[in-house]
Amino acid sequence: MKHPHNYLIIMAGGIGSRFWPFSRNYFPKQFQDILDTGKTLLQQTAQRFKPLCPEENIFIVTNKKYAGLVKHQLPFLSDEQILLEPIMRNTAPCIAYAAYKIREKDPEANIIISPSDHLIIDTYSFIEQIEIALKDSRYQDKIITLGIKPTRPDTGYGYIQTETRQYDTIKKVKLFTEKPNAQLAEAFLESGDFLWNAGIFIANVQTLTHAFEKYQCDIADAFEEMRTAFYTTSEPVLLKKAYSHCHPISIDYGIMEKADNVYVVPCDCGWSDLGTWKSLYEVMPKDKNKNVVSGNIIAHETTNCIVKTPKDRLVVLQGLDNMIIAEHDNVLLICKKDEEQRIKNFREEAQTKKGEKFC
Repeated sequence: MKHPHNYLIIMAGGIGSRFWPFSRNYFPKQFQDILDTGKTLLQQTAQRFKPLCPEENIFIVTNKKYAGLVKHQLPFLSDEQILLEPIMRNTAPCIAYAAYKIREKDPEANIIISPSDHLIIDTYSFIEQIEIALKDSRYQDKIITLGIKPTRPDTGYGYIQTETRQYDTIKKVKLFTEKPNAQLAEAFLESGDFLWNAGIFIANVQTLTHAFEKYQCDIADAFEEMRTAFYTTSEPVLLKKAYSHCHPISIDYGIMEKADNVYVVPCDCGWSDLGTWKSLYEVMPKDKNKNVVSGNIIAHETTNCIVKTPKDRLVVLQGLDNMIIAEHDNVLLICKKDEEQRIKNFREEAQTKKGEKFC
């Protein structure tokens, strides 16, 4: 249930380069309705947490160029709730900015940190697990994450190994490792002892800021120095200075792998990070030929493909298998589904050879 000291930080500043060409610099995937539900991923994320957090306690951290998109899609937010990063510095500075600002408003804050672009199919189960974590973190020095049972040796996720006590609802983390190589990911999967890190964290604000002070002191110092500027007209100027003193690092590398007070709540809620075309293919409804199709499509002898094209363009396909066919704005991508990790490189090549307008 809602609690006046519950807060939500939604990270919405990424560009989703693995989801190119739909995710673009000017219009990243979190601001799009890629699941064809009538709501963008950002809107779905904010809605998901409303049973737990008052609307005035929801903070969005994003790049300053996306301010208009956030305001348009979540009009209930005040300007103070939209935190605009002057430059990209990965997730640790992003979370620190929001946490230190929230601490000025409410030293008793209990914070949920969530990406803006994930899929949760079983929302009821998800909220139950978040409530368990919130109850445990409110008065204890714990950083709690959600753990998802892995279904494949994915190298794009962080992995969590827990201590051996099987029946604890909240388990102590033994090992937290970010994005292993393929061989290690295979070993993790075979062992049965590891969970995927869902990238959703829960901690009270004092625990969170102390973790930055202990493990990322340059980031902590930068935001500690500007604490009197929060909620004032001088915040944007001092924020730019603070970010210039922060090195780019993820919360996973910067804190989670180092901290000794990390716990995990195992969760089976139909989670996907929707980070790639293949992950979207896995969760979307398929036709009789195992194709995921969105657009105006005629397909012959085509199987196991994901096709997402504009509805005003007729696309005729023949003889394709296990492919990604994606068209958005001025880019058409045709790529083998099993080689989707190359899409990030294709995007960089397009930017270098053809210009920023294609990215």
